[in-house]
Amino acid sequence: MSEILTLGEPVVTFASTDLNKGLVDSINYYKFLGGAELNVMIGATRLGHNTEYISQVGADPLGQFTIKEIARYNVGNHYIATDEGNWTAFQLKELVDQGDPSTFNFRRNSAAAHFDKSLIDQVDFSDVKIAHLSGIFPAISLQAREAFRYFAEQLIDHGIRTTFDPNLRPALWESREVMIETINDLAKYGEILIGSRDPETIADFYLNNSDRTQTVVVKIGSDGAYVKNKSGENYIVNGFKVEKVVDTVGAGDGFALGLITGLIEGLTMADAVRRGNAVGALQVQTPGDNDGYPTQEELEAFLADNKKEA
Repeated sequence: MSEILTLGEPVVTFASTDLNKGLVDSINYYKFLGGAELNVMIGATRLGHNTEYISQVGADPLGQFTIKEIARYNVGNHYIATDEGNWTAFQLKELVDQGDPSTFNFRRNSAAAHFDKSLIDQVDFSDVKIAHLSGIFPAISLQAREAFRYFAEQLIDHGIRTTFDPNLRPALWESREVMIETINDLAKYGEILIGSRDPETIADFYLNNSDRTQTVVVKIGSDGAYVKNKSGENYIVNGFKVEKVVDTVGAGDGFALGLITGLIEGLTMADAVRRGNAVGALQVQTPGDNDGYPTQEELEAFLADNKKEA
């Protein structure tokens, strides 16, 4: 039914149009849909792949908007449940002309935080080639954490290749200590891990943490990405220079979707990582969470124009 599958929380974003005003003084906002896992599905769909998104929203206007928008992006919404008793998550986002914008989340006790793991039993895993996991969903509640583990175990039982992006969000966790301990434990479910910070130290830690993990890819900003696999092979895939970074939100998700779709299309790991670097570079040049993600034609043109960065 779908090539790529994920479980996550959609977040309706109200983004300020008042430049450099801050969230307190901003008055004008526009609405769009985001969420890390959903960003990956949107970008993968734009590149021509079939995707399915598992989640839960509230029985409210934002929930209806979410389901409608997901369908508009051509992402599968067959496994989005509606919770009558809890609201759909949303956030406020400021507009800045440099640096990362501040956000404020309304996610505690959201509909997705009450996601029941039994909903996973409805999922058809038969045609799934890769599943994408993120450390954000297990951060939103203990119930979501339990559902995440159950989902990951189902993926293993069905022999489905998985990617895992830690996507650290300290504000969503009970404490920094719980975040670190849980993320390091959940990482064992991923065959391919996508992280950041000190490249080789992180790669070695996760490769030694699980027999299942075969490759670790560590993003190193504008320099590209460091790759190391179980056999000890390691290398850096150069990044792409951009004239101006408008907003870094969505760049990491862009990297993930580029890598995932590259692997599905039969690219080598190095070429798939290069594709991830390219999608991330395109995304940072736009103000939204996912509006910089390219079509297949746009991506090929960008890569052709930047062969020297290989």
